[in-house]
Amino acid sequence: MTYSVVFSPEATEDLLEIYRYIAKEASPVIAQRFTDAIVNHCERFRVFPERSIRRDDIRPGLHITNYKGRVVIAFSLEASRVSILGVFYGGRDYEAILQADL
Repeated sequence: MTYSVVFSPEATEDLLEIYRYIAKEASPVIAQRFTDAIVNHCERFRVFPERSIRRDDIRPGLHITNYKGRVVIAFSLEASRVSILGVFYGGRDYEAILQADL
């Protein structure tokens, strides 16, 4: 089965914030490369979205995974769709943010 991958407005904003931070601290080229790699990582959930950790304790149906140990990706899995809920860089308290969104 192949899933569709959809980014929530919050996840899109998270990616923009990551881009802006890295572009300022390093360069726009590095920022683009890094955020593109995150998006590509998320797109791989089309084939096997279950390769994650379930975190129903934070939010029912929540899945968590990471990218290179520096980015936490939160998503839900519904029928044939993977919804990327948030992309959290560094030490952001993703648990509190996701619980507050309920």
